[in-house]
Amino acid sequence: MNQERKRHWDGVYDRAAETRLGWFQETPAISLELAEIAGLRANTSVIDIGGGASRLIDHLIGRGLHDLSVLDLSRNALDAARRRLGERTEEVNWIASDITLWSPTREYDLWHDRAVFHFLTDPDSRAAYLSRLDRCLGPGGHAIIATFAPDGPETCSGLPVVRYSPDSLAETLGGRFTLLTHRFSLHHTPGGKPQSYQFSLFRKDG
Repeated sequence: MNQERKRHWDGVYDRAAETRLGWFQETPAISLELAEIAGLRANTSVIDIGGGASRLIDHLIGRGLHDLSVLDLSRNALDAARRRLGERTEEVNWIASDITLWSPTREYDLWHDRAVFHFLTDPDSRAAYLSRLDRCLGPGGHAIIATFAPDGPETCSGLPVVRYSPDSLAETLGGRFTLLTHRFSLHHTPGGKPQSYQFSLFRKDG
C-alpha cells in the first residue's frame, strides 16, 4: 500500500466528519440511476471502489442487495461507514487496500467508482487500476465511473486530478468497454462550492 496516500486519506477522514467532506452525498441519485440501467437486482454483486464513508452502500442494502463489497485505502473511512451502518455492517465485505495494489480474488457484476480514478495522474497507476477493473468484471459486467468533468476542479483535497469527458474516459478504458450512457452533474459541496462531474456507464464486452 502506498503509505503516503494512505496517511493523506486517513488524515482527511480523521479531521472532518463525512458530512463535511467536499464529495458528500446524502443520496447518490445518479449512481443509483445508472445502476438501474445496468440491470441492478437483489442478486447483483457490487464493489464500490473508494467507497469509504459513501452512502451508496446504505441504499444498496436498503434495496435488498446482499453481495456487497467496499474497497478503500483509508481504514478511517471504512470505520466511519461501519459505525453508521451498525448491525448491518456484517452484510458488507470491507476491503482496506490501495486499488492499484489490490489482488482481486473474484468477479463482480457491477464496479462503481465515484472520484477515485481521477486521482490517478500517472500512467502506471492508471494501468494498475484498469488491470483490476478488467479482472473484476467478466463479459457483460458493468462499470460506473465518475470523475471531474472537463470544466471541473483541477485539484481536490489538495491533490491534482485528471479531468475526463465520457468520450476521453472511454478512450482511456479501451476497446473492451462500451460506453452505454452518461450523465453530467453539478455537485455542490457542503460549503456550497459547485463542482462539475461526469458519470459514465460502461459494459465490458466479450
